[in-house]
Amino acid sequence: MANLKTIRIRINSVRSTRQITSAMKMVAAAKLRKAQDKLLRLRPYAGKLHEILGGLSQSLASLGVENVYGRVTPVDKVLIVVITSNKGLCGAFNSNVIKEARRLATEKYSEQFAKGNVTFLNIGKKGSDIFKKLDVNLLPDKNYLVADLKFNEAVIVAQELMDSFINNEYNVIELVYNKFKNTAVQELTSTQFLPIKPIEDEESISIPPDYIYEPNKEEIVRELIPKSLKIQFYNAVLDSFVSENGARMTAMHTATDNATTLLQDLTLQYNKARQASITNQIIEVASGAEALKG
Repeated sequence: MANLKTIRIRINSVRSTRQITSAMKMVAAAKLRKAQDKLLRLRPYAGKLHEILGGLSQSLASLGVENVYGRVTPVDKVLIVVITSNKGLCGAFNSNVIKEARRLATEKYSEQFAKGNVTFLNIGKKGSDIFKKLDVNLLPDKNYLVADLKFNEAVIVAQELMDSFINNEYNVIELVYNKFKNTAVQELTSTQFLPIKPIEDEESISIPPDYIYEPNKEEIVRELIPKSLKIQFYNAVLDSFVSENGARMTAMHTATDNATTLLQDLTLQYNKARQASITNQIIEVASGAEALKG
């Protein structure tokens, strides 16, 4: 049985760890609530814009109106945007996104990947650290987005992605991130950002076939579609940010519970060791007294 000093040191260490994980859980919970409010307010707006965008793309195609953001060309160059976090201690949050991004490259775009035509853009230090160790094409990371998420900065990155698509630098741009479902569940998501998919390709969307567009559909292509794409991109980064804090809160809650259980076990072990030590001392005193009598 371990001596009392060793057990006492472990108890103090576990107690300190429990205080840290409990504090991190509360910090993550505070960040989660604030970001979740933003996400819940944004989702209906972003969802409706996405529906209109899909229907408009289909309508423009049938009328022969050019939509540069829906232009479908042979897939030669692919950009995969990997949205992770800057910090760890959030379970499998980051590793799941990284695995999915690598799976997309090696399976869905295997031919392009074999030719070296798949490029990765990392938003988040954890993803950036992993992909820098791999022999893959990388764009300069955008880790500052998840460090201090701001709509204006997200819009700038979204515009860069849109410009690279319009200039034929990439034929397809994919987003890989965790979508927030609830505090304990994050849904791993990979979605095609560009080109825009017509509504007929998305069975989950159902909207009326006709809208009255003002001033006209050509103007909407220039104004509404870019705006919708920027909001979709911001929504994806915000989803990931909320999911990160949900995952961290859950992980720290589990760690705190485990530390509490371990602390109880160590306390019991310490009490047993202390009791055994006292018993041995009593036996030694009694034995010494008996020896003196003899």
